[in-house]
Amino acid sequence: MLESGLEERVARLEGRVSGFDDRFSAIERRFDSIDRRFDFLEARIDRFRAELNGRIDALDQKMSRQFTWIVGIQVAVLLAVVAGR
Repeated sequence: MLESGLEERVARLEGRVSGFDDRFSAIERRFDSIDRRFDFLEARIDRFRAELNGRIDALDQKMSRQFTWIVGIQVAVLLAVVAGR
């Protein structure tokens, strides 16, 4: 009688452990799905960062050219004013 009660308890525990195994597998699949989403998001952020860096570099070059033109015009006006006196 004692053995049959023990066997029932062991069988019930084995069932519970099997259920835990299934739950852990489901949780692991969810984490894998989340990892793939983060990898996709990270790739998109890297592409956006590269595009933004390209735009910033182009803007920097454009501002440098405009600055050069402005300084050139100011020097020309200064020379015209000095020569006109």
